[in-house]
Amino acid sequence: MLFSELPLANPLQRAVRAVGYEQPTPIQEQSIPSLLEGKDLLGIAQTGTGKTAAFALPILQLLLDSGKFRAPKTCRALILLPTRELAIQVADCFKQYAQFTAISTTCIFGGVGDASQKNSLIRGVDVLVATPGRLLDLIGQKAVSLKALEFFVLDEADRMLDMGFIHDIRKVVALLPQKRQNLFFSATMPDDITKLAATILRPNPVRVEVAPQSTPIERIRQELYRIDKRRKGALLKELLLEHPEMKKVLVFSRTKHGADKITRVLEKAGIKCAAIHGNKSQTRRQEALKNFKDEKIRVLVATDIAARGIDVDDVSHVFNYDLPDVPETFVHRIGRTARAGKDGIAISFCAPDEEQDLRAIEKLTKIKIPEGDKAIFEKLPPPQKETPESEMRNARGRFHQQSRQPKKEARLSKNEARPENRGGSNPLAPQQTAGNPHKGKRRRNRPGSRARRRMRESGNTPS
Repeated sequence: MLFSELPLANPLQRAVRAVGYEQPTPIQEQSIPSLLEGKDLLGIAQTGTGKTAAFALPILQLLLDSGKFRAPKTCRALILLPTRELAIQVADCFKQYAQFTAISTTCIFGGVGDASQKNSLIRGVDVLVATPGRLLDLIGQKAVSLKALEFFVLDEADRMLDMGFIHDIRKVVALLPQKRQNLFFSATMPDDITKLAATILRPNPVRVEVAPQSTPIERIRQELYRIDKRRKGALLKELLLEHPEMKKVLVFSRTKHGADKITRVLEKAGIKCAAIHGNKSQTRRQEALKNFKDEKIRVLVATDIAARGIDVDDVSHVFNYDLPDVPETFVHRIGRTARAGKDGIAISFCAPDEEQDLRAIEKLTKIKIPEGDKAIFEKLPPPQKETPESEMRNARGRFHQQSRQPKKEARLSKNEARPENRGGSNPLAPQQTAGNPHKGKRRRNRPGSRARRRMRESGNTPS
């Protein structure tokens, strides 16, 4: 089947040709005809399968067919997404597909001022792409109403739940009109996602599943390097310097601090890179993403906030610098490469304390990840002996209760050594005076955690 064979209006066909689409992907071929008939749809598709066009094109066609006009401070179609980056990219897709029509699209998200977003909603919009928090905020300010809504799309539903948006989603759904067409997309379908879908979709929705759940795209070639945490940065640097064909590289870190640390290591080696995570301002994040798309930087280091929020063409390599706690997140990370029919490579680093995460990933994906060329280790510095402090720092809170017991006992021994416990006077205790209304009582002070730590170290822990 070709796009020209689909029952789309001439302006949409023209836009499809302008963006270079010729043959629809499986999810597009299965979804578009059913959605044009007004049916609800449950779509299960991994990233990079073309699902944005699968729901955007039929929604635009139905908006054109209805002949209705938008009312002030309302929207006719709502697309709900978990992250700012993903919302911006989906809104850009709608604008591309509707470029030869009068259909308007607005994107609203948090992290920036809301004045311009409220101004764009005054006359009403046809398509509103939003993140849950900012949408509920503007609804509370009466800047937008959902009473005229005709189409509701919940995209990346499993990621929504992972990020704790379930309560916000329920609040939004409670504000929707009963008569509407619903589209529900998710890469995985665990039980909680199935229950959520049942509360949103009408009975007997069309179910479209284009790939087995949580299975990585087969075109992705994977490699694994087992290495201690301290040498991960050196390994990443050597791989990038040794392989100039790694032109567009996405590196995933578990933490924001880790992402910044990776960036500093690569910059010292002369590798152009930038970090993108929740502590960066929206302007900085958009600038880093644009520079990565334009290939002004070679490496983009990101936390999992970007695992589904980055839609960049021609990503050649994805590095899992830290393995994720949730196996499904691994699928979304490596799905940033091998998009639009191209091949890609995913390289994962596994520290000793991440073996459990690795086993969970291989069990979910049913793939034994092959190990990479071990000759690279000869170029790395020798492993350093771990100290108890470094082991605790690297363990990410996975020590059992027994391993914390010596620390607790040491704290008790300090308390026993305090002057008041030995029956002596404590020179740091509050002074009691005749005019003190709290005479005979020790003043209780409640300092912050940092202050409490200092007081414990000095042996003056407050009661």
